[in-house]
This record gives sequence, structure tokens and C-alpha cells, in this order.
Amino acid sequence: MDFSESPEREMVRSTAAEVAEQFGPEHWREKEEAGEFSQAFWDELGEAGFHGLLVPEEYGGAGMGLGEMGTAMETLCAEGTGMAGTWYLVLTAGMAAVGIREYGTEAQKERYLPGIASGERMFSIGITEPDAGTNTLNVATRAERDGDEFVLNGRKAWITFSDIADNMVLVTRTTPREEADRSTDGISLVVVDMDDPGIEVSPIEKHAINYSNSCEVFVEDVRVPAENVLGEVDGGWPALLEMLNPERVAFAAAATGIGKLAARTAIDYAGEREVFGQPVGAHQGVSFPVTKPYARMEAAVQMRKKAEWLYDRGEPCGYEANVAKATAVEAGIETVKQSMQAFGGWGYAKEYDVERWWREVNLTRLAPVTQQMAYNHISQEIGFPKSY
Repeated sequence: MDFSESPEREMVRSTAAEVAEQFGPEHWREKEEAGEFSQAFWDELGEAGFHGLLVPEEYGGAGMGLGEMGTAMETLCAEGTGMAGTWYLVLTAGMAAVGIREYGTEAQKERYLPGIASGERMFSIGITEPDAGTNTLNVATRAERDGDEFVLNGRKAWITFSDIADNMVLVTRTTPREEADRSTDGISLVVVDMDDPGIEVSPIEKHAINYSNSCEVFVEDVRVPAENVLGEVDGGWPALLEMLNPERVAFAAAATGIGKLAARTAIDYAGEREVFGQPVGAHQGVSFPVTKPYARMEAAVQMRKKAEWLYDRGEPCGYEANVAKATAVEAGIETVKQSMQAFGGWGYAKEYDVERWWREVNLTRLAPVTQQMAYNHISQEIGFPKSY
């Protein structure tokens, strides 16, 4: 195996570090407390070419792969942006770009991909519903055919960027589950314009990551042309899976990136803060609790890179993506927890940011798939009976 990085990936890493230096912890502390979207960061990601990493060159993108995207996300998170480094890329530049690139018609690609690549077009992804969280196959949002159009009705929850996005990839049922031959049949993905008067958006008050809103979305009698279906009618499940693996990889990158950021900050603090005549960090009771999960993060990164490698070659990577996500999350959460502990009481103070990173990293155990569901998939892959 060759662990050397290509010049392209090294360029992505160095560029991400430069961007993160401009948008460091103080910027995100301010945006979090104000509940403001960072348009400046979004625009800078566009200037750096990150929105177009997964977009083919003929549509204005860089034509790179998930390996470069994972590198960009982890580096942004680790070098100062915290969760924002993944959060501002995963939906539009990640999931929407992949879905349209792989399953879009030529007209859809020409319409959406150039704007995605430049950062001028933002997508949200409408999957989760109040009664269909982890079990996506239970979605109740309907798309009913009416001539050359589909009429959409339903309700989504926890849909990030839906209050400011231009479009949404909406996961719907075109055939009720009870009428479908298989539970995975009857799913269709539909691209909708978010300025449609039949769409109402209501932000949800949440624990962290308030530099963007996650919302309930109410869809009532929204009409879209049949040409807005992404992929085949009733055959949207494969397209959705194509979008979900990059999301798992993205959250694995976020968990290790935030963990590394918190650890580096704690190490700097522990090297300066003195007790009993020597730096706090000289005591193994402080250093080892951070070092142990940090080592596990490094191992998780290698599994994430394997998942990226497989994905970019068109090979199955669901097992590797779930292993990467599950292990990165557990190691990242523990690293942030112990980094916060290394600060002592000051770890609770907002000025040191680690308490915010603690709130951010804990989302990764709940999304995009819960740790329990990741382990369910892994259990099945290694031979246990299916439990869901």
C-alpha cells in the first residue's frame, strides 16, 4: 500500500488550512452566539474550489473524489473551524453534487452542477421525518402523478439550510410501502425549488451548530414537473444510498477533525498552565486520557481513507463507511471530552471554545445515522442476523 498523498490532495490540505486560519474559533464562537450563517465562509469555500470538488470539470468543478473532500473537511475542522468545516460542505457539495452527478439527466446536470461548483446554488436534503428518522423507508411524504407533474405533500424534520437553500432533494414515496413489491421500491427523489409558496419552513431550537438553522419543512400541494425526478420514478433508493455513504464519511472526518482541534488546544493549554511547579501536561493523568483516544482517531482516519478509496473507484464501501463513522465518532467524542477535562474548570468557559466543540461533536453520534444503526450494519456484515 502507498500512503503517500498526491500533489492534488496536498494542495487541498494546504488550501483548507489557509481557509481555516481566516475563520478560526473566534469567528465561530461569534456566529454560534448570534445564530448567524457565515456567508463569508461559504463564499470563501467557493473561492477555494471546495464546493466543486466532486463536480466534473465540464460543469465547472474540480473533478476530484471523496478522498479530496474528506481531506478538505477534516483539515478545515482540525485547523480551526470545528464542525463548520464539514457542515457547510456535506449537503450541497457532498450529497447533492453526488446525487445529481451520478443520477441526474443531462439537463439537470447543466442546470444545477455549475451553481453548486461556484457556491451560487445551495441545496438542502429532505430525508428525515417526524415518524421516519433512521428508518428512511417509512417516509410518508407523497409524490402523486398528475399528468406531466407530481404533486408533493408531506412534512420533514431536521432539514439543515432549508431556510436559505435554493433547492431541496426531497425523498418521497411515489408508491406506498404496502403496495410496493419490496420496501426499497416506490422511493423517488424529487428536486424542488424552496421558494415555492407551498413550502413552509420553521427553524428548530437546538443544542449547537447555530451558525445554520435546521428546520421542520411543511410541503403542501407543491407541483413540480416530472423532469425534476432525480433518477427513476420508484427507483430512487440506489441514488439515495449513493448520497448517504459520502455523508457517513463526512461525519467521520468531522469527528476526527474536531477531536484533533480540541486536543491541540488542550495540549497548548496544558503546556503553559503550571501546577506543583511543572506544566499540567507533564502529568500522565492529564496527557494519557487525551492520548489514548487520539491514537484511536488516527486508526479511524485510515478506515475512512479506505472507504473513500473504494467509493472513488465505484466499489461497495458501506461496511467501511460505517466502520469509519462508528470508530471515528467514539474516538473523537472521547478526545474532546478529555481535552475539555484537561482545562479543568476553564473547559466550561466559552472563551476557550472546547465546550462548544463538545456540543458539536456529540451530534456525530446521532447523525447522519445513529451509532446503533452503524453497528447494526456492521453486525450484519460480519455475520450476525439482521436486526432491522
